[in-house]
Amino acid sequence: MNLDFFKALLNAAAPSGYEARAAGVWKTEAEGFADRVTEDHYGNVYAEINPPTDGAESRPIALMGHLDEIGLIVSHIDDKGMIAFLGIGGWDPQVLVGQRIRLLATDDTTGGSDILGVIGKKAIHVMEGDERNKASKLEDLWIDTALDPEEVKRRVQVGTVGVVEQPPIEQNGHLISKAVDNRAGAFIVLEALRAMKAAGVSAHVVAVGTSQEEIGCFGAQVSGYKLNPSAGVVVDVTHETTQAGVNEKKYGVVPFGSGANLSVGAMISPVILRQMQAVAKAREIPVTLSASPRYTGTDADSLALVRTGVPTAVVSIPNRYMHSPSEMVRLSDVQACIDIIAGWAESLSGEQDYTRR
Repeated sequence: MNLDFFKALLNAAAPSGYEARAAGVWKTEAEGFADRVTEDHYGNVYAEINPPTDGAESRPIALMGHLDEIGLIVSHIDDKGMIAFLGIGGWDPQVLVGQRIRLLATDDTTGGSDILGVIGKKAIHVMEGDERNKASKLEDLWIDTALDPEEVKRRVQVGTVGVVEQPPIEQNGHLISKAVDNRAGAFIVLEALRAMKAAGVSAHVVAVGTSQEEIGCFGAQVSGYKLNPSAGVVVDVTHETTQAGVNEKKYGVVPFGSGANLSVGAMISPVILRQMQAVAKAREIPVTLSASPRYTGTDADSLALVRTGVPTAVVSIPNRYMHSPSEMVRLSDVQACIDIIAGWAESLSGEQDYTRR
């Protein structure tokens, strides 16, 4: 497993709609082995093996993992230089209090370099009465850069975006970081493609680092329409179920060390699911199942409905503390996801019939 690549992806600051930094890391890695690497206007990046060389039409297998992370966007700067913000994606405001934030520079007109700040809130000592028992709201928080107000207004403008500044930590077989949701998925689809290339898979396969999943799965819709794939696999994270408060009756039994989690439900191709289960059994890859009776909450919901519909599976990594600055995955589970996707592609031969039965 290429941990240096994984950590570089996690370190990249790239909220929804502003995925360029993570896309650059992913693209550079892909250029080391893929037959063709491209990007589109919407922030999606593509790495292909065995693309047609004669200009012929091809309906590839698509592997998708989204590159974006939840973040913040500046909505107002007051006369003291304190910065109000809105969420990009689904934040629990409680986990933001006291966090360090990286505000992304866009060009030389705003100073040419990122700005670090901290999310402030009234200290408990100066709260009155019931204030101490109230949950924080985004509108009660602000970003303090410790810079003079004039410099803040010169370098930061409404629409500047930011992410939590929380580098990855590797400990006891686990990786802990911001942006695990879903740089882990983007990492897995490219590593699975690398494994397919090494194994001599002859099919046309495209790994896609998709954009804007956290705000509506829009990048998957754009890239899916572009590729018109014959089948697809979406990789994302799911809730690790031994953490306190997670209901196994709802989310399934998905502990750390249980391998790849496969979704079962209306949006999932039962044919690909059965194929993956067979691969898991033959190769002794650990898997679990989770029910998704309607939507999966992933890029699969967009991909499955592109054009005339794409047979799609969802492979997920057990993850603790989702949408927090310190998400946690077990590296053996990440490897199991790589192995089952690569093994599935290796097992295919000839034209596949994905008709639901």
